[in-house]
Amino acid sequence: MDIFPAVDLRAGKCVRLIQGRYEDQILYREDPVAQAEEFYAQGARWLHIVDLDGAKEGKPVNLKVVEQMLRRVPMKMELGGGIRDEETIEQLLQLGLERVILGTRAVGNYEWFSQMCRRFPYRLVLSLDARGSRLAAEGWLTQTDGEVLEFARLASKLPIAAIIYTDIERDGMLSGPNLKRTEELVKAAAVPIVAAGGVTTVEDVKKLKNTGVAGVIIGRALYEGTISLSEALKAAQ
Repeated sequence: MDIFPAVDLRAGKCVRLIQGRYEDQILYREDPVAQAEEFYAQGARWLHIVDLDGAKEGKPVNLKVVEQMLRRVPMKMELGGGIRDEETIEQLLQLGLERVILGTRAVGNYEWFSQMCRRFPYRLVLSLDARGSRLAAEGWLTQTDGEVLEFARLASKLPIAAIIYTDIERDGMLSGPNLKRTEELVKAAAVPIVAAGGVTTVEDVKKLKNTGVAGVIIGRALYEGTISLSEALKAAQ
């Protein structure tokens, strides 16, 4: 199981939103590149990056910072946030990202998403962000009628690298992950599942590993010290 420390970018800085609310932000680091370097020094080999401005604007906004990370930190990186056309996907992969994360456009236009998966096989990650069983989009600002398990079953027929499942109500709350829904997704979808939202302690990581997930994304807990990266990496082995 892989551990993905998270760097959420807003105005070029490393921040965290509580339950995805843009008005409820915590600033953790002025220099996200230095933060990525620290994660690498502590043993992480993957980095999960979210362009929060991009998610809201519908196009990547913090690419200069992402480019600096790619130049200076020898980690595998994935990026999500505002990626909604083929040209942007191609541009990001050419920059050196290992994987590109699609959410809003994928959920809103399955036919287009299917085409992109075949155009870039096993380089795209589907982000399923949900309140309860219903999917959200547009930087979590819009609630949809899509159902998370149903969409995951459908998408698992495509050549995708993984599905990231985020329980929005737990994200940034340090309240523990949604183990039940995560396990349901692992059983429902024939692709690697990566869990996000609410991971707080090393016990959370161990419990998620028992569900069969392929990876765990950890954000606020690392910044606030309720779990150390070394503990998480050890538990994932």
